[in-house]
Amino acid sequence: MNKYSFVARMPDKPGALHRAAEIVKSYSGNIIRIQYDRRIDPATVFFEVTAAQESYSRMKEDLHAIGYLQESLPTLGFLKFSVYLPHEPGSLFELLTYITGAGANIAYIDFDDRRPDPGRVTISLNVEETAIVESLLDRLKSRYRLEILEYDTTGERLDDTVFYVRFAQAVRGLIGTAEDEFLLSLLQDVNHIVQELNSLGQDPREVFESILLTGRTLRDTTGDRFYADVQRISLTDDVEVFCFQMPGGGNIFLLRAPGEIVMIDTGYGIYHEDAVRMFRHYGLGDPGNIRRIYITHADADHCGAGGLFEAKAYTHTGSLEIIRRANRAYGSRSESSILEEVYTTVINLFSHFTPPGDLEVFPAKEIGMRSIFPVLARFTVHDLEFEVLESLGGHMHGQVYFFCPTHGIIFTADTLINFGSLDEERKRYNSLADFLVTSVNVDSDRARRERTALLELIQNLDKELAPSGRRCLVACGHGAISALSNGRLEAVGRIERYRAKEGQD
Repeated sequence: MNKYSFVARMPDKPGALHRAAEIVKSYSGNIIRIQYDRRIDPATVFFEVTAAQESYSRMKEDLHAIGYLQESLPTLGFLKFSVYLPHEPGSLFELLTYITGAGANIAYIDFDDRRPDPGRVTISLNVEETAIVESLLDRLKSRYRLEILEYDTTGERLDDTVFYVRFAQAVRGLIGTAEDEFLLSLLQDVNHIVQELNSLGQDPREVFESILLTGRTLRDTTGDRFYADVQRISLTDDVEVFCFQMPGGGNIFLLRAPGEIVMIDTGYGIYHEDAVRMFRHYGLGDPGNIRRIYITHADADHCGAGGLFEAKAYTHTGSLEIIRRANRAYGSRSESSILEEVYTTVINLFSHFTPPGDLEVFPAKEIGMRSIFPVLARFTVHDLEFEVLESLGGHMHGQVYFFCPTHGIIFTADTLINFGSLDEERKRYNSLADFLVTSVNVDSDRARRERTALLELIQNLDKELAPSGRRCLVACGHGAISALSNGRLEAVGRIERYRAKEGQD
């Protein structure tokens, strides 16, 4: 038995759901998930079933025959107008005959003959084709006095009787052309998030808005609207670290050394072209100057542009598996979480996820210990030697840290974040992921242990470095490069705002 899913668009009348379930049962199908909420959309029902392949095909044929199977997502428009009817029997009936004949669906109608403008009827329609609208309006104009109040073809003004169609059109607008089959599959996934969060007491409309706001934020911070906060700090006489805080998502770090540039984390794929222009602005040259990429973990904002560089990429074997399985909770106790799996699909889609195609993984066998963290490997960037520390998997399975004790810098991925250095826009964006998966850490207990151990590691190194007047630099996954001060992360050095226009001058 295989698992299948389909979207049903059924009439809002008694027995409709029972009829669909009867068809599934008649072909020995077993419904394993169903979700319907008339508060969201009074006609759309999501099904997941297990059935033999032949049985499922026949099931779909029967559902199609009665008009229940939704196989396409029409581009709907919204039309609102008023007409003035003559005061005579049958006039409203005649108007409705015109509308029905045009195949338009009435979403709203308002008429009261006792008003100061008797005979005025206001109607809203959801219509699939522009030609239908034009033909209908031509016929109405020839018969009635007509006022067009609103006419929208973007889908933004559609009413809630076609909520999922409206949502799909909004997604299509964010990602460009997409086949209906793909969008219907995405709707199934998104609906699963809604179902899960709804069971936790969340407002389903807030779920949809958070998903769309994620996509809009990424789209609206590219091109001319791209910006970043930038730090550049000398680590030695020959090596300089650049921290680029992207508009959404995690940081990109570049280590400039004689003869090469090394990248630590790549940012989202959607920011790639903007980031390359920014690198050139800071004298870092073309992407070909980047020889190596080290990835801390498999979230899209940390590895999602890796495949757009020609550099060799290195990461943990767990991160490689997460990329392959498209589930950020893989390898954790949250692995079966629908929220994590679907969020991975959504964020990868909106962020143009393009991970490295040729990844080399760190050895699985530890070569030592640093605090509670196994040391998996070492690598050098000119005169800096880094240890690759394996996390406990609190934020994500396979997350690693890069620690250089001799020169006092540690790349902590998302275990340590300087939240105080984030602007309000970044805080709002980060809160969307927290809402959609309830916690960005796949194992909160382990995440707390990791954080405590990293802070102790940094404090101990600060004591060792104190005679030289130096402190350990904390290169967080989000926020500014910082140092510990009285147990708190405080940004170090100068932070400047880069804007896209600067990179075009």
